Amino acid sequence: MEKKDNIQFLTITAMGIALVYVFTAFVNVRLPITANGGLIHLGNVPLFLLAMIFGRKTGAIAGGVGMALFDLLSGWTLWAPFTLIVVGIMGYVVGAISEKHKAYQWKLIAMALACVIKVVGYYIAEVVIYGNLFAPVSSIPGNLVQIGVAAAAVCVVIRPVELAVKKIGIHQFA
Repeated sequence: MEKKDNIQFLTITAMGIALVYVFTAFVNVRLPITANGGLIHLGNVPLFLLAMIFGRKTGAIAGGVGMALFDLLSGWTLWAPFTLIVVGIMGYVVGAISEKHKAYQWKLIAMALACVIKVVGYYIAEVVIYGNLFAPVSSIPGNLVQIGVAAAAVCVVIRPVELAVKKIGIHQFA
């Protein structure tokens, strides 16, 4: 990467961390219905957009760090290491698929895989945290809704955002 690309990568990734944090912290609904609580937020919207447009590194770092930062600053501290890993993997996978395949249906496949990663990753995290194989099942519907809402929003805005980014001349950082 040349110096200009490094500066763009750092700037966009740092802004991505901030966007993921803000969309997680300030656009959310806490779920009192499950035994473990939970949260439905829109932090996955900028995560998916960043990963699809700027690639796997930006997706992994912005998603993982942005959401883990939310956990650290909002009372979900125990979850931060799990979030860093699970959401980092989600961003990496969405970005890796988007780097190789530009067609719209691949974006849907990437978000579906991110959903699987989230459900499985947080299930494992809850098993570790609570020491129970059954309690985490109650969190699965919230995770599905969270990714489903984010995916629907991304489907609506991805093309205009891609066109805007292309117009200003910023590219993927592979």
